[in-house]
Amino acid sequence: MTQIASPAGLPASRFAFGTMQFGGAADEAASRAMFDACIEAGITHFDTAHLYTDGASEELLGRFAAPLRDRLVIATKAGYAGGAGRDNILAQFDISRRRLGMDHVEILYLHRFDADTDLRETLETFASLRDAGKIGHVGLSNFAAWQVMKAACIAQDFDLRVSILQPMYNLVKRQAEVEILPMCQSEGIAIAPYSPLAGGLLTGKYAQGGTGRLTDNDRYAARYGQDWMHQTARDLTLTADELGIHPATLAAAWAARHPAGPTPILSGRSAEQLKPSLDAVSFHMDDALYARLCALSPTPPPATDRLEEA
Repeated sequence: MTQIASPAGLPASRFAFGTMQFGGAADEAASRAMFDACIEAGITHFDTAHLYTDGASEELLGRFAAPLRDRLVIATKAGYAGGAGRDNILAQFDISRRRLGMDHVEILYLHRFDADTDLRETLETFASLRDAGKIGHVGLSNFAAWQVMKAACIAQDFDLRVSILQPMYNLVKRQAEVEILPMCQSEGIAIAPYSPLAGGLLTGKYAQGGTGRLTDNDRYAARYGQDWMHQTARDLTLTADELGIHPATLAAAWAARHPAGPTPILSGRSAEQLKPSLDAVSFHMDDALYARLCALSPTPPPATDRLEEA
C-alpha cells in the first residue's frame, strides 16, 4: 500500500478530515474548532478542493495548518469544473496553492474523470507538477476501477503512479467493494473514501425528523432516497443504542474496518456534530461486530455476478 507521509516524514493518520464545510456551513470559528478537535484526536490528514466554498475552504485550512505544516498531510483537488486539460489543472492548482499559502501539497487529486480530455495530457501535467516539487502524490476521485487502471497504465510512461483513490463508501453505498477496493488492495493504492455517514443518514437524525443534506439538497435526496437505505440507518441506530455508542461512531469505524484499510474522510459543520465521528478514531471494531453491521445492508454481488462463488 502506498504510504502517504507529511513533510517531516510522519505517516498519515488512519482517518482524514474533509474541509468541504469550511467557510460555508461552518464559519471561521466553527471551522477552527473542528480543526483543533481533529488535531487533538490525532488526525493529521486534511482534504480540501479548489471547488469548495468558493475558495474559503482552502484559505481557512491553509491558515489553520500553517503552524503545524511539517506534521500534516494536505490534499486538494482540481478539475471538477473546466475539465482535466493541462491549462485548467495548472490554473486551478496555482490558485489553490495561493489560497493554502503552500508551495507543495502531499496529494493532488483529479476531482473527477473527464471523458473529453486525453488522460495522457492530464497525467503528463501531474508529472510536471511532481517534477517541479509541487505535489507528492497523484490521486483520483470518483473514478471507476477501469478508469483508474487506464490512468495507471498511462502514468507509467511518465514514471508516475496513482497513489491514492477517493471513492464514495459507506454502509449503504458499498459498490466500491465490487472492484475498487479489491483493485486498490491488489495494486497497493491507498484509499480515502468520502461520505462515511451517507450525508448524515447513518447518524439516525432523519428518522427523528431532523434536517440536513438529504432534506435540503436534491442530489443527496436522490442518492440516499431508497427505502432500504433508511431501514439500514434505523437498524444501525438500534444496534448503536444497544451498545451504548453513537451510530455515527459505528458508521465511521465500519468504513475504516474493510480489509483494504481505507482512511475514511470525516467531516461536519461544528465540533459538537463532529465528535461522534472523531470517537471512531479510538473505537475498536472486532470481527463479530463488523460482520453484524455488514449484514444490515446488501452486500453487492461480485463483478462476475457469479453469486455461487462469492
